[in-house]
Amino acid sequence: MDNKKNIVLIGMMGAGKSTVGHLLDERLKDFFYLDMDKEIEKLAKKHIPEIFSQDGEAHFRKLEHELIQKFSNYHNQVISTGGGIVENIENINLLKKNSIIFYLSAKIDTLYERVRKTSNRPLLQHSNPKERIKELVKKREPFYKMADFEIDTDNKDLLQIVQEILEKYETTI
Repeated sequence: MDNKKNIVLIGMMGAGKSTVGHLLDERLKDFFYLDMDKEIEKLAKKHIPEIFSQDGEAHFRKLEHELIQKFSNYHNQVISTGGGIVENIENINLLKKNSIIFYLSAKIDTLYERVRKTSNRPLLQHSNPKERIKELVKKREPFYKMADFEIDTDNKDLLQIVQEILEKYETTI
């Protein structure tokens, strides 16, 4: 098996990173799928809401960074990251060494509609979740824009998004 650059998906919660990551994994037989949130839960032996409530966001970000340090050295992975992974510039730099990074973007209204039914998102435990999404996008967008490619997920079906990622990825290898 050839060592190929990883495909890393970044973007806000609700952008489709996990769903698209699974679909990419199905298409790329020689790749391994990693969901960073699931890996953090395995490492911490707790669910993410518990990590945030018991240990705080800083501890969560520390675990996230430790795993990026580890996984950024591997090849042939599709990695779905958490939305805030970009807040530590070191994470981006580590991932860029051995990955092609795709920013899955969407409008605020789209993101809100996709996540509003999910109550277990710690960063949305807010009096106005839609406004909170807007604040997070404003804060993170400059870092998301450091990706190699931006894929607008608004008004596209999942297979279109996957195809667009694969086409752009093929141009880089």
